[in-house]
Amino acid sequence: MSTERIEAGLTKIREYVSEEEANRMMTADALKELAPDLRKYIVEFAYGEIYSRPGLDSKQRQLVTLSSLVTQGATTQIQTHVNRALTVGLTKTEIIESIMQLIPYVGFPRVQSALTAAKEILLKNE
Repeated sequence: MSTERIEAGLTKIREYVSEEEANRMMTADALKELAPDLRKYIVEFAYGEIYSRPGLDSKQRQLVTLSSLVTQGATTQIQTHVNRALTVGLTKTEIIESIMQLIPYVGFPRVQSALTAAKEILLKNE
């Protein structure tokens, strides 16, 4: 792993999660035995390269990320990124409305599944 890219990735991750969560991401990887490089790619590439690009703020990035995850039906990742969206300052209403906005594009079933996934996180953070 490139130390510089790992550090850039970890710095960016800390904008989205607590210090404890950032450390957990690096040490408690449930897929480490199966895919040992996956975490490296997430930190180095996704956060160190993509999330670190100029042009969008953290709120905008989370809205884009949530939209993409809804279109994919990625329930577990939707929950993860709803938490991150709240951390960077998006409101419950902004998160719900951004998901609702996708109805004409991805349909009611995907949106309903996404809201079901988001519900637990949003209610826990009220």
